[in-house]
Amino acid sequence: MKPLTEAQIRASLVNASRREAAVATLPDLTATRWDRLDYLGWRDRKAPLSAYVVLEIDDEPVGVLLRAGGGRRSPRRAVCAWCEDVVVTEDVSLYVARRAGAPGRHGDTIGTLICTDFGCSGNVRRAPTRAEAGTAPLDERERIVRRRVDGLRERSVRFVAEVARTR
Repeated sequence: MKPLTEAQIRASLVNASRREAAVATLPDLTATRWDRLDYLGWRDRKAPLSAYVVLEIDDEPVGVLLRAGGGRRSPRRAVCAWCEDVVVTEDVSLYVARRAGAPGRHGDTIGTLICTDFGCSGNVRRAPTRAEAGTAPLDERERIVRRRVDGLRERSVRFVAEVARTR
């Protein structure tokens, strides 16, 4: 992922009002390892039920404001819909996003299960387990990781594009 500035991130939030984008608490962008991310995701430390995800669609940053759903029951043991990691399943939360534009203003939302700490990029890059790869050679193990990365990209982009769709 290409490094983003605070202004780019705030401007990218397709389903947030100008006020919501302006008051969002951003992560430390100088400490972010951009080369290891497929998307930038974080929870707002000042508003714990608010979270944000920004990724690139057609080389442009597109971000969404999420709300953590499930109340006290979240996080839960489940499989993240984005990284589909079968090893890290203890910390997955339901996140709900208001759709952009008129549908969102009328209360239309979309939700999905995502790793609570948005660690999907690291999850898809972990070495395949014996159950996943057996004794496969290194090149096959690398293909498994590449398929995971591609799958994460496809599923996260599909979700964000669906939030951004105004019809």
